[in-house]
Amino acid sequence: MSPSTRARSARAVTIAVLLVGIAPELGAHDFWLGPSSFRPRIGALVGLRLLVGQDMVGDPVPREPEAIKQFVVATQDSVTPVPGRDGGDPAGIIRVAAHGLLVVGYESHPRAIELAPGKFDQYLGEEGLDEIRSIRRSAGTRPLATAREMFSRCAKALLSSGAPDAQHDRPLGLTLELVTERNPYATTVGQDLPIVLTYKGRPRAGALVIAVSQRDPAQKLNARTDREGRVVFRLPSGGAWLVKAVHMIPAAAGAHVDWESFWASSTFEIAAANESAHSR
Repeated sequence: MSPSTRARSARAVTIAVLLVGIAPELGAHDFWLGPSSFRPRIGALVGLRLLVGQDMVGDPVPREPEAIKQFVVATQDSVTPVPGRDGGDPAGIIRVAAHGLLVVGYESHPRAIELAPGKFDQYLGEEGLDEIRSIRRSAGTRPLATAREMFSRCAKALLSSGAPDAQHDRPLGLTLELVTERNPYATTVGQDLPIVLTYKGRPRAGALVIAVSQRDPAQKLNARTDREGRVVFRLPSGGAWLVKAVHMIPAAAGAHVDWESFWASSTFEIAAANESAHSR
């Protein structure tokens, strides 16, 4: 084995050990894409951080190639991979080539975790996973049984480099995906912002969707999706927002876990009522 190969292997093992050690905590916290700028200028380099935490305050997760199922940026004309340095933070860097809306998407490969029953029940309640609670009750799950779960992250970020109002978010094929039906950068405080949640490309009805303001994290909105998978928010303040949702299903027979979950998020900015949507 060459020195460079040994170094790469050692780094991979180190990252894996660290992530295994913190995985139970990651499983019960938000995950989102944090760009260095939501409104970059033409020609600018934008760093894309993977962040884990709560209330839009998080710690960076370094780029781990083995964890990435897809990491792409889409314009109205193309979809290209997001480059980055292995183990790097930010996890990706893109250059803004033209005016328009940029849609960044990240999906991880599944990762197994175990959660204490109390912590698992707490996060089922926080994320509105009432169906799973009902299944656990009907199955007579032992109160002290550890929950074994396989989770995947499905994060998006919407950036504007002076996007025309006609441009909009687009599906990227994430397993669980939030798609805004109106350009957030053509939306101001108090206007309707419809968002659709899909699971494997189909509307996910009855899911809890939560919107969190970076300026005032205590200022949360929540709604359940209708039969078309849609919620409509009227965001009460400008700045950066995180919209999130979780979907969980029983694991397939023969799996080494009990549950499989998918965590979707989308981050973007909207203008305050007295700001122009394209003023920055």
